[in-house]
Amino acid sequence: MTISLKYCHITVNDVDEALGFYRDALGLEVRNDVASGGFRWVTLGGPDRRDPEFVLSEPHAGRPQADGDALQELLVKGVLPMIVFSADDLDATFERVRASGAEVLQEPIDQPWGPRDCAFRDPSGNMVRFQQEVKA
Repeated sequence: MTISLKYCHITVNDVDEALGFYRDALGLEVRNDVASGGFRWVTLGGPDRRDPEFVLSEPHAGRPQADGDALQELLVKGVLPMIVFSADDLDATFERVRASGAEVLQEPIDQPWGPRDCAFRDPSGNMVRFQQEVKA
């Protein structure tokens, strides 16, 4: 039996604004753009076409009003789970994302537990980290 992650949902305030970060700054490719009930979901993935795919959607998309309201409150507080990407060239990734105007939370540093990493906020306030494994 093989199990792998297929989709990772990222809640955003504005899908188009988020595309400026995830598609344009990170270089992910749009795989699907689906409108439904006044909302839309956009699925993105890496150019290598492997899983997982990242689904951008607004808090109320496909959810009851109360659930969307609760999710919106968590998004505004910036307490939704962080997203962590791996990068084969962390410094180049950092410069590309910083050049996009994204808010820098942490410049690249070597962490005591192993990886070299950095962090940004996406346009909706989600923490997005990038890490590169350090070769011994």
